Order: sequence, then C-alpha cells, then structure tokens
Amino acid sequence: MNPETPLRIGNFSGFYGDRSDALREMLTGGDLDVLTGDYLAELTMLILGRDRLKDPSAGYARTFLRQLEDCLGLAHARGVRIVANAGGLNPAGLADAVRRLAEQLGLPVRVAHVEGDDLTARHPGALAAHAYLGGFGIAECLRAGADIVVTGRVTDAALVTGPAAAHFGWAPTDHDQLAGAVVAGHVLECGTQATGGNYAFFNDEGRDVRRPGFPLAEIHADGSSVIGKHPGTGGFVDTGTVTAQLLYETAGARYAGPDVTARLDTVRLIQEGPDRVRVDGVRGEAPPPTLKVGVNRIGGFRNEVVFVLTGLDIEAKAALVRAQMEPVLGKVAEARWTLVRTDRPDAGTEEEASALLRLVVRDPRQEAVGRALSGAAVELALASYPGFHVLAPPGKGAPYGVFEAAYVPQDAVVHTAVLPDGRRVPVAPPADSRPLTAVPEPELPTPLPPGPVRRAPLGLVAGARSGDKGGDANVGVWVRSEDAWRWLAHELTVERFRELIPESRDLPVTRHALPNLRALNFVVEGLLGAGVASQHRFDPQAKALGEWLRARHLDIPEVLL
Repeated sequence: MNPETPLRIGNFSGFYGDRSDALREMLTGGDLDVLTGDYLAELTMLILGRDRLKDPSAGYARTFLRQLEDCLGLAHARGVRIVANAGGLNPAGLADAVRRLAEQLGLPVRVAHVEGDDLTARHPGALAAHAYLGGFGIAECLRAGADIVVTGRVTDAALVTGPAAAHFGWAPTDHDQLAGAVVAGHVLECGTQATGGNYAFFNDEGRDVRRPGFPLAEIHADGSSVIGKHPGTGGFVDTGTVTAQLLYETAGARYAGPDVTARLDTVRLIQEGPDRVRVDGVRGEAPPPTLKVGVNRIGGFRNEVVFVLTGLDIEAKAALVRAQMEPVLGKVAEARWTLVRTDRPDAGTEEEASALLRLVVRDPRQEAVGRALSGAAVELALASYPGFHVLAPPGKGAPYGVFEAAYVPQDAVVHTAVLPDGRRVPVAPPADSRPLTAVPEPELPTPLPPGPVRRAPLGLVAGARSGDKGGDANVGVWVRSEDAWRWLAHELTVERFRELIPESRDLPVTRHALPNLRALNFVVEGLLGAGVASQHRFDPQAKALGEWLRARHLDIPEVLL
C-alpha cells in the first residue's frame, strides 16, 4: 500500500443476512483496495451464542464463507483485501475455515484473525460477553501481508480504521486522522443505508432506490474522505443520505470508540459531485479509558398470541377476552396487552374492519408461558367474543435475550493479532485516554421571525433515522435548509419530543444539537427494555420510531412548506 495515494474501501455487508451477491457486485463494479463486511449486531451475538451451544465449532457467520466460495478467486486476482467481523464468537474457527476453502480452490491466500474480545468467562451466566475492540489489531494483520482478516467483536468503524491505519502508517496518537476514518467507517457500516436505503426522502422525484448499490469511501492521509458508490449501481449518495447514516445509533457530539473519540460536531459535508460527498474537518480526542462490553444473557421465555377483533364493539370484545384469560395470566411473571385499532367503520374488506389485540407473556419458566397459555387461548375458540379467531396459535414459548453494557479498563483485555504465519502479536492499549464528558450546548441559530403557520406532519420539512443501543433508542432529525434549521432547533425541544412520542414521557430523554449537520439527536433511555432480543415493544429496535415522529403533526411555518 502506498500512503501517498487514497485508500479505496468498500462495504459489501451491513448485517448478518444482507444481500449475498454484494461481494461480487463490489469486486466487479470498480477499483477497490479493501472490502469490509459487517455482520455483527447485539442480536446477532445472541444468535451466534445459541449456535455455539449446539455446536462448539460454530459461532461465526457461515454466509461469509459462502460468499467467499464464489468470490475469493476474484478478490485474489484483483488484489482486493477483505476485512470482516464475521468471526463473531469464533474468529479462529472462521480463519481456519477460510484457509481450508482457499486450499480447496487452489488459491495462495494469506489469512489472519483478531481475538481477545471474548470475556464470557468473566460474566457467569452470560451466553456471550464481548469487548468492542479497535482497529489496530486489524492493522497489524494487514501490515503482515494478510489478504483476509476476520475478527470477532470489534467496533463497526474499526473495519475501516484498521485498514486506514495500516495504509497511512497512523499511530494511536493521530487522533484527527483516526476520527476521520471512524466517521467514514460509521457511514459505510450499514451498507446501503448510505446510498438511499431506508432514507426518509426516498420518494423525491428522480430517485430510484429499488436496488441501492453498496457504498465506498476514498480515504486520504489527513483522515478526510469522499463517500460514493460504483458507477451504474442503484440508489444515490448525497449529503442527506450521509447525514442520516451519521445520526444512526449515535448520541452526542462525542462519539467514543476504543481507538479515538470522534467529534461529530466538527464533521463537514460537501456535495462534491453526483454521488460524491466529501467528509472533512473531523477532529478527534483520546479515547475513553474503558472498553464497552456487550453482555448477552437468556432472560427467560416468551410467548404471544394476537386475537383478531372484527366489526362492532371492539372495546367490549377486548375486555371479554382479557377477563377470560386473566386466571392463567395470574401465574406468569409478566403479561402485556396491546390493542391496535386498525379497524375502520363500514369497511369494504373484513381485514379493514378488524383490530388486533396482542398479548405478550414472559416468565423464567417455559411451562408457564407455553402449554398453559396456548391451552387457555385455544379453549376460547367457541366460548368468547363473536368472530373469535387468532392470527396464529401460540407456540410452546421461546427463550428471549437480555442485553446489557458493561465496561472494563482498556488494559484488561488482551487484544491480539494472529498473523498469517501464526505469530501472535499483542496490541497495546492507547497510551493516553480521556474520560467521556458531554460538550457544552452549541449556540443555536436565530429563530425564524413570526409568520403564518400550518398544521402539518414534521416529515414535510425534516428527515429522521432511528435505531437501538441496548435498551435505549435514538432518533436523529435533520433538515435540508438553513431556514428549516432555524425553526427546528427552537421548536423540537425535549418537551415537544415527549408530546409527539408519548411513550417517552416518563423516560429520560436527552437532546444533542449538531449545527454543522443541521441536526438534532434524541436519546430515549429504556424505551426498548432489555434490548432488541427481549422484544419489549412492537418495533423492538426502534427502526421506525423516526418515521412515526415524522408523521406527527405540529405547527410549521408556511414559508417552509
């Protein structure tokens, strides 16, 4: 690698289950130096943990191997290195499997892996407990000549900071450069979410997001980058798609990681041309003295049944079936009812005339939520409200997961790069650190002058993207003009947010302003209970929370509409 030239890094996977042909599409669509694949999420670690219980040799993303079987020869011929966190709970096992595959294909591919993240033994009762490592283990592997590097639980951005540090020779104290790569990595990590996927303004005229291409970043020695995609692929890249992804699953101005804390309030976005957004100005600080550890446990057993209520007397029908189920529900640890009024008066179809009454039960004992619940629900088939039926009969009850975050000192983890020749190289923790603190609230723009307003959905003016971090949800909201920012910054307060999202009224809500992005980021603590695997609410990962917010009505200045 030549540090004088930009490093071209592409992404071919944003989650475990992403488009399987993306690796071939990225290899054949244009020039690249490195391809990254992100397979891990909080829920994925739980899934892989359950896989490992059944088979100790499992615990990694098997789909990655299938993609390599098709494309390893192509990557080798084009000199493209591949870095992926598909190793999950067993990076050494995946590295061995990749070596066997390369031998079968007759390819002289050098494989390395990164380990040291597994702290499960320190957390009794946990199914999986893994520290989020940084990118310098990946950099060691690439400097040693690895063609393929697989990791376990690293931060998503580490898949980019590692190759960039290796290419440009960055040291752990090059905070600004590393922070720039972190921002680029955060934009790339979710694949097509940076190229029009899941985008608030997808319906704007002239945009085709039926099959968005995967993103890439041209990273420069100073840490700046240009986000784009291969020519001829679908979707689009503009400052809006990049802003949306920057706000995804982040919080305040300080975005902390194991290598560096990136200052999101310093990010500058410039539309450099069609499907090209320059990202520069990013400043970095020393990372926190601790590493985050994701701890996944089995929380108990869960079951649900959805009763369909049709036609008249919806509330009375719901009250009847709730009373009939009460004897059995008194024996479970938790029961939660939700009535969703999807029914319409004088409906033209039976489906439009029906409401859904959802019952979710949880208990440490499987028998309490299994046969007891299903038997009680099924026995009502001829003895309850008129038109009784359910969407599906309840099952025997399934285990659900609980996610919690813990923290350990950086030097408590043995971060290790296992090189292609088998040598094990320890990766030292950062020499300097800085405890994470909030930045002072930035100065807000001058409010818009008073004028006529119209009651309308927020989404006519603002975009949003939302997601999960353990039991917390975040909602990033941004606008596309300076006048809209002058209005949003003063209108969408924490109090107004709580009015628009009633679920948040009794929960801690924090607002972070990012003027450079014309954006506000709201963090709602505890909205998701014990995390996605606990399925605490209808939208367990808060993926659509931002779209609900955009659909809420408030008084908007007519000049913005």
